[in-house]
Amino acid sequence: MSKISVIGAGSVGATIANDLMVQGIATEIVLIDINQKKAVGEALDIYQGAPFCVPTIVRPGDYEDAEGSDIVVITSGMPRKPGMTRLDLAQNNVNILKQITPNIVKVAPNAIYVIVSNPVDILTYVFCKISGLPERQIIGSGTILDTSRLQSELAKRFCISPKNVHAHVYGEHGDTSFVPWSLVHIANNHVDSYRESSPDKDKIQWNSDYDDVEEFVRKSGAMIIENKGATFYAVAMSVCHICKCLLNTASTALTVSTMLHGQYGIEDVCLSALTLVNNTGARGIIKNPLTEEEIRKLHASADKLKSVIAQLDI
Repeated sequence: MSKISVIGAGSVGATIANDLMVQGIATEIVLIDINQKKAVGEALDIYQGAPFCVPTIVRPGDYEDAEGSDIVVITSGMPRKPGMTRLDLAQNNVNILKQITPNIVKVAPNAIYVIVSNPVDILTYVFCKISGLPERQIIGSGTILDTSRLQSELAKRFCISPKNVHAHVYGEHGDTSFVPWSLVHIANNHVDSYRESSPDKDKIQWNSDYDDVEEFVRKSGAMIIENKGATFYAVAMSVCHICKCLLNTASTALTVSTMLHGQYGIEDVCLSALTLVNNTGARGIIKNPLTEEEIRKLHASADKLKSVIAQLDI
């Protein structure tokens, strides 16, 4: 039995709730939104597909209906519009989070919280500071979507399943994110040596195209927003994957956003590095051996986030 409450019934929240049911991740899903009619409509629409899925209760509710939740997913906030960076959203969505936090924490103090709203690293940090909860219970979706974009792009370039691509995006979920290429492996070969090992080497087009790939990953969200107005399918799948891992007793390594306390020489900011999670929450960052240049990039990401935090009314 697992109960997941989703706060925010917009495109992202509703798609997460739908995917949670389709994948059979939760036995009870509660949709909470300031627009109660929207939550009612989305919950009814999703639940009417229940005969085709694992039996699941899907219902709208208020904060008190989140009592007993194993996981609370927060998606509320203004969406990012064309031409707007994630950091432009900061103060508006911080204000929304400050309204939500006391109401939800009061009824679900033992839940693991997954912050999805943007700018996710800033909001994860704010939630850590104002919720009063242990930090292990607070996880931002971070760069898990960026990592999925990276893995899918490399899989296409190397003509291989994404499951054989071991590559991750570190730092801010935004413009200062980066790939630690020293750690990237394709089927147990470093990314720059795989082609010569592969029977598909004549099909593979790779010339250490680090900058091109990173640019594609960073611009993907804006590209989707420009073409269809919003991103929600892949982010919903990534959040559902986080939820699956958070309901498991075995630990999984994910690039999620958590508070740093001296790892890589960084303090008092939330950003993404490879982190172990399980049903107890965030267990800690795996301190992989980054190069000096990669550590410098991680510090640059932290500094940018701190500069925004310093200007906020928390």
